[in-house]
Amino acid sequence: MTDDGFLRVSEVSKWYGDEQVLDEVSFGMDRGDVTVLIGPSGSGKSTMLRCVNRLAEAQEGSITLDGEEVLSPDTDVDELRREVGMVFQSFNLFAHLTAVGNVALGPRRVLGLSEDAARDRAADQLERVGLADQLDSYPAELSGGQQQRVGIARALAMEPKLMLFDEPTSALDPELIGEVLEVMRGLVDDGMTMLVVTHEMSFARAVADEVVFLDDGRVVERGPPEQLFERPERDRTARFLDRIASHE
Repeated sequence: MTDDGFLRVSEVSKWYGDEQVLDEVSFGMDRGDVTVLIGPSGSGKSTMLRCVNRLAEAQEGSITLDGEEVLSPDTDVDELRREVGMVFQSFNLFAHLTAVGNVALGPRRVLGLSEDAARDRAADQLERVGLADQLDSYPAELSGGQQQRVGIARALAMEPKLMLFDEPTSALDPELIGEVLEVMRGLVDDGMTMLVVTHEMSFARAVADEVVFLDDGRVVERGPPEQLFERPERDRTARFLDRIASHE
């Protein structure tokens, strides 16, 4: 990393009512970086992710993406979400549309592509995630791992600057997790800029440029994976990693 200039999160705080869920969170990343947010449930990881594309509204701080202030009232939120793809825990596919129909919907309705051009783009992205043979399958005909890969293809079809992944494997059976992580590793190899929330520590260790450990809405520690996993500087980080390791 150089100057964390592509995405910069600076002293972001958020409350739900009286409950503070983010407390002056700061980190940054350059174009092409992979940053992984880890921490216990309820630590604010998913909320932080959602603040980046304004699915949740931070009350304090600054988030800049490619030099533009995300939190400004003048920000076009629809344009922001066209530039920031998001993959959720749940697949959120339209049951009445095929895989290619789900992926083509955004390019056609939002980007204004013709039906043929949108289908071609969708087919390309489904091939990219290993589903070239499932274009005309409906979600109910696909495994959970395949449905999540359709979700990834749907986000990629909008040609985003940044991809957000919110625990993309947490709803999957263990034997299906690997196929989704393999697709994500392919995106890393392609140079996609990715901000990832995950409990898959081996994945974080293998692909992250930086790991950010959140607890109770605060950044406890951040650093390259080889440092944070092998030589954590904070006792709280070490305790969390020990507990995770004992359950693997």
